[in-house]
Amino acid sequence: MLRCRDIVDLLAKYLDEELDRATAGALDQHLAGCPPCTAFLNTYRGTVRTARRLREEDIPAALRERLVSFLRQQTRS
Repeated sequence: MLRCRDIVDLLAKYLDEELDRATAGALDQHLAGCPPCTAFLNTYRGTVRTARRLREEDIPAALRERLVSFLRQQTRS
């Protein structure tokens, strides 16, 4: 059984339909009974959709540098 904190690591593969059936089913079952996780999924889905529409030149250089720095720090943790 999945817990709320477990779903965060699964969302990218879930949206790309790359999870195995058992894991996807467990996630679907959790989402069906957890409104906060469903809201989080919807926000995550919207963020991914928006990010995919961005082109590199749409992001100001200073913001791009801050974002890259932030992501590097997150991946080191």
